[in-house]
Amino acid sequence: MSHCLIIDEMHPSLLPMLASIGVAADYRPGLTAAEVPGALAAKPYDGLVVRSKLRVTTELLARGPQLRYVARAGAGVDNIDEAAMAAVGVTLLNAPEGNRDAVGEFATGLLLNLLRHIGRADGQVRQGIWKREANRGEEVGGKTIGLLGYGHMGRAFARRLGAFGCTMLAYDHDPAVAPDAHAALVPLAEMQARADVLSLHIPYSVANHHFVNHNFLAGFQRPLWLLNTARGEVLDHAALVDGLQDGRVYGAALDVLENERLATLSGPQAARYEFLKGADNVLLTPHIGGWTHQSYQRINEVLVGKLAAFLAAAGGGAGE
Repeated sequence: MSHCLIIDEMHPSLLPMLASIGVAADYRPGLTAAEVPGALAAKPYDGLVVRSKLRVTTELLARGPQLRYVARAGAGVDNIDEAAMAAVGVTLLNAPEGNRDAVGEFATGLLLNLLRHIGRADGQVRQGIWKREANRGEEVGGKTIGLLGYGHMGRAFARRLGAFGCTMLAYDHDPAVAPDAHAALVPLAEMQARADVLSLHIPYSVANHHFVNHNFLAGFQRPLWLLNTARGEVLDHAALVDGLQDGRVYGAALDVLENERLATLSGPQAARYEFLKGADNVLLTPHIGGWTHQSYQRINEVLVGKLAAFLAAAGGGAGE
């Protein structure tokens, strides 16, 4: 039997799902990040289930030498040192399939809101202001949408926008990524030449830090609308502010920020945040793109399915 430690709050369906595949779980979401190494050292767990409470590092893995897998209940794995995992033979499991539909729907909503000034118009009407002409918007239909990254999230967004009559162009640096009926894979320069909208769907990594920067935005041939439902750090927010100020960016919808712990913003980060929250062509939401009641449970279903396949391939579990 596999024995895992769960350190983050999870949908209650997870425990019976794990039991159904022969995994005994210690559910301890009250553990602080500082307490997790001690908990791993105290029992011979062969599995660790996490969300985003802590970073999985070489040092942490050393405290759990029996670990065979780390299961990330979600899509992003930027809090996990994959090289450190590989070095000690620990398998990483995650569940981007679990919230891709939620992200695809949310990104569609952001785009409609941005182009049609829904949030701004709502705020005005609530103040007794009735401005029709000032809120005349743009239709999504006929726009060319550039997708930076064409994995689970990018594809989910592309599937939904197909009904609007958009031209969908995707760029992904991974040569293994294949085109489908919903978007054409093109070189980055072609996407920059043709796109009216840029939507970010790349994971965060050291290589992707500020991938979208001043030079990147300067490569677009026309002003654009920008959406980010990926990770805040892939976007240079100084470049975004400059683009909004000089008109190279018509507007932006950000579900993620460069620093989402708003009480800890540095001076420059605070200045950029003040500008963004004061701009009526900017939408800000608190990292909720993949955050639905349905995805909360679906992530568990995907993760447990992958864990069952892993344990079957590995020949069962230790850690009794």
